[in-house]
Amino acid sequence: MKSHIRAFVDDYLGEIIEGSAAIFAGAGLSVPAGYVDWRELIRPLSEELGLNIQLENDLVALAQFHVNASGANRHKLHKAVIEAIAADNPPTENHKLLAKLPIQTWWTTNYDRLIENSLRAAGKVVDVKSAVPQLATTRPRRDATVYKMHGDVDRPDEAVATRDDFERYPKERGAFVNALAGDLVSKTFLFLGFSFTDPNLEHVLTRVRLTFANNQRRHYAVFRTRTRLAEESEADFEHFKLRQTFVIDDLRRFGVRVLTVDDYAEITEFLRELVDRYKRRTVFVSASSVDFGGWSEKEVDEFIQTLGRSLVAKGTRIASGLGVGIGDSLLSGALREVLKNNRTVDEALILRPFPQAVQGEDTAELWERYRQEILSHAGIAIFLFGTKDVDGALALSDGMRREFEIARSQGVAVLPVGGTGGMAEVLALDAQQDPEAIVPELGNDGRKIIEGLQRRPESPSELIEPLLQAIQFLQGGKK
Repeated sequence: MKSHIRAFVDDYLGEIIEGSAAIFAGAGLSVPAGYVDWRELIRPLSEELGLNIQLENDLVALAQFHVNASGANRHKLHKAVIEAIAADNPPTENHKLLAKLPIQTWWTTNYDRLIENSLRAAGKVVDVKSAVPQLATTRPRRDATVYKMHGDVDRPDEAVATRDDFERYPKERGAFVNALAGDLVSKTFLFLGFSFTDPNLEHVLTRVRLTFANNQRRHYAVFRTRTRLAEESEADFEHFKLRQTFVIDDLRRFGVRVLTVDDYAEITEFLRELVDRYKRRTVFVSASSVDFGGWSEKEVDEFIQTLGRSLVAKGTRIASGLGVGIGDSLLSGALREVLKNNRTVDEALILRPFPQAVQGEDTAELWERYRQEILSHAGIAIFLFGTKDVDGALALSDGMRREFEIARSQGVAVLPVGGTGGMAEVLALDAQQDPEAIVPELGNDGRKIIEGLQRRPESPSELIEPLLQAIQFLQGGKK
């Protein structure tokens, strides 16, 4: 990954954690899903006018020309919007990745439903704003708000498309301008698939720049490095390549830093990095023990409480099913740190205590769904001890084995602490045998890290430091 993109990931991840990140999506984000860009959408209208769309730069004017030639009748323009966008094409991988992030504010000039559909597929409650009256209402318990500032495919008669529409925009849809200006001041935007030729956005950016001068918030945009097109002359290519450098430089006036990529696949790569690193802020703790690994109950209690306190102190959120013999200690340690730093419980803990009293044929299915759900929140899973009582005899925890398997199937990085014995030791031995397959996230240090956690110390508390170092390694996004 390029150094300037890695620096962006570090910065934007911080904004996501703080709840200050926003997305602005342009047509380029929707094209890979099978939708056409604005140029292709109005190509039939251009042909009706006898104009070559490839020679046109002002596409808003072209849409206006067609309405003028039709006696102010917008029917064909509306029809073009519906025919090009009405189908519910499936979201792209980039949409799916973005939807996994806890980003609450989304802006777009697109008419399609890709953003809201991908958010809903991720289980989120979405509040869509495509008309001014909708700005005055708020959907209860919303996870994300999507502002469709140019309208929606369901309301093609209200789509902002012609020069008339843009000229009337401040009067008829000025509330969107005010809302966007406010978000540009309070949030850090990532512009994706956007060419910065929209006059409404330019107006808002200018307003923010003039108001805040040298105190503008930093934003980011992604541009693909200009490459030579088929049948494009060398002179034309050099012209447009140079022009792109001037556009990138000019955007700095508005606090927009451009991230250049050579291929659009790089966008998917850094979005996946963002998702992985965000999820790794949540650590799933799989632990259960009935013999405490041969240590005293007091030693294990101190070890688990210290682990809970240490994880929360470093800004990590703990997810746990509160395993037998371990859960209370983990919860006690974590809660002490939560109260000490005036954090909310929800910020620090995701608790899914297993309903031990449940009996019946559907118990296994219930527990499986329980495990799948809680692990979906985590990016790292650690495994401690792993023993249980079966008819008075000590046995390895098959539930821990299943949680390990689910974690790997979901792409969760695993850290079996073999030094605690039990099933955790079995899992650690497996990881040592094939670190590239089981702990690939640890890179070349995988076997060394697992071996460090495999050693059995005199006191379990001696495992705290190497375990926290391994977690920090994974949370740092190192490969």
